[in-house]
Amino acid sequence: MPDRSIKLGCQTFTWEMLGEGFRGGPDDLLRAVAGAGYAGIEITDKMIGFYAGKPDEFARALDDLGLALVAFAIGSPSGFTELNEVESDLEAARRWLDFTARFPGAVLSMGSATIMSDGPREEKFRVAAEVYNRAAELGRGAGVEVAVHPSSHHNTLLFDRADYDTIFSLLDPERVGWVPDTGHILRGHDDLLDTLRAHRDRIRYVHLKDVDGAGEWAMLGKGVCDTPAVIEAVRGAPRFSGWLVLEEESEEAGAAPEAAVAANRETMRRYGA
Repeated sequence: MPDRSIKLGCQTFTWEMLGEGFRGGPDDLLRAVAGAGYAGIEITDKMIGFYAGKPDEFARALDDLGLALVAFAIGSPSGFTELNEVESDLEAARRWLDFTARFPGAVLSMGSATIMSDGPREEKFRVAAEVYNRAAELGRGAGVEVAVHPSSHHNTLLFDRADYDTIFSLLDPERVGWVPDTGHILRGHDDLLDTLRAHRDRIRYVHLKDVDGAGEWAMLGKGVCDTPAVIEAVRGAPRFSGWLVLEEESEEAGAAPEAAVAANRETMRRYGA
């Protein structure tokens, strides 16, 4: 019996990994995600394409395929840690909040704080916290929740459990949410479930990914992520929306994104979702 309390979305970074090798556009992404059986999509500022600045048109495209916008994800060349870029980062956040506000319930997901220049880590945390907190205040005015998506990619400031605890200690617990990513947590932590439980009040939705025992990306269900345990851990989180957003960064996805996300959707059916 499918678990109706859980909704499945798909993240478009899977295609973004192709770089210049991706010859399609946002409509191709929507058709692939809907065709694979997902209910929603999280799209990035790099993949929104010609729909940027056209939220009504994007809403019609989603409606035509029966998809919901779970979240809109943004990053910055500053890594959200450069003091002289704070105002430009917030201006970009304001612009995408206005776009996201067209979609009730959608979250603005802000990428991981990343080290882009020399300097004390403490200062990088302080700047990132300022950006996230002020963006969340802007989101409050726009009627859009803002959440942080830590990663384990190169030079991330938010890699291990101590980093998570540090950034969360600096963020407004009511206004700044969290998008836990199981793959990224597993690459930097040995306590995935404990991390989810420790900061459960901040969870807005979940990125579901898998890695093998060496921390290399793996197709969902082929690695060490205990997906049923993750679902159980987040299900009762007070502000969890019910959305699990599947994102795939494995070699298989790099070779054939559509096939990979379709395979992951089938894997979730075996888990009852």
